Amino acid sequence: MKIVVHDTASAMLDLLQRPLDERPDALREILSPLRSAMSPMGDVDPVQMHQQGSGFRLDRDDPRYVPALRRMQDAGVWERIEETLTTAWERIGAAAPGIRHADTVHVVLVLGNPDDEHLMGRSAGYFGMGGFPGAIHLTMWPTEHSLQKIVCGAAHELHHNVRYANVVWNPTAVTVGEYVVAEGLAEAFVRELVGEQGMGHWSKALTGAPLDRAYEKITADIDVAGMQNLTAYVLGDATAQLMGQQPVGLPDFAGYAVGLRIVDAHLSASGLSAAESTALPAREILGNAGVPTGA
Repeated sequence: MKIVVHDTASAMLDLLQRPLDERPDALREILSPLRSAMSPMGDVDPVQMHQQGSGFRLDRDDPRYVPALRRMQDAGVWERIEETLTTAWERIGAAAPGIRHADTVHVVLVLGNPDDEHLMGRSAGYFGMGGFPGAIHLTMWPTEHSLQKIVCGAAHELHHNVRYANVVWNPTAVTVGEYVVAEGLAEAFVRELVGEQGMGHWSKALTGAPLDRAYEKITADIDVAGMQNLTAYVLGDATAQLMGQQPVGLPDFAGYAVGLRIVDAHLSASGLSAAESTALPAREILGNAGVPTGA
């Protein structure tokens, strides 16, 4: 696997010097390395995706943007992401010889919107999307927390990237079970790679009785299918409503904590690692964890 972390810092600094009416096309160019891998999404305008996905504003100048990019450059964010992803791939490749993967993974990091509540509140300044083999899209606004954690978020997304080169993700048929297992595996993989301190806050968002209640709700609905029905089960009601989907009575990131509980039970029962489990069917992982599923 060849990992290409694109120099989006220089490209975004150039974009921010351009007239406002030229910035959307400049952003399309920045995001263009992802186009081929993300083609299964259909004819989605990358600028619209950026705006809906907590990206920096294109319609105005903001004096915070250039210093934020300089801070990210000074922290070596792009170089650290490349180093971490190289190590992450070596770990997966050694644990699962012969596992399918994209020949090249293009990594594009964009500056987020510091006024966006989903990014800065629920997501603690960073998040990513890596489920399309060959493409990892990362969004962040630099804070002490996000500057530390963005590399771990990238490793989480690489695990997804390799998993979905082996496991079919059909938006109409994907289930709650597959989604929460994938998130639990990716977080367990980060823990194997860098230690528990690298895990996202989303995997620790619930503990005690609230986690027990979420586990009961999610495992009862483990066979619910269709992406249009799944956001609330994984990201919680607030994010689902933000995306125009129905709430189901779950708090933020419930599926991550529940998924990690399921995966930990699987790891204990099977003796496998998260890296070794990258391409296992969700039904097998759920079975090892004692979670019943439909036929």
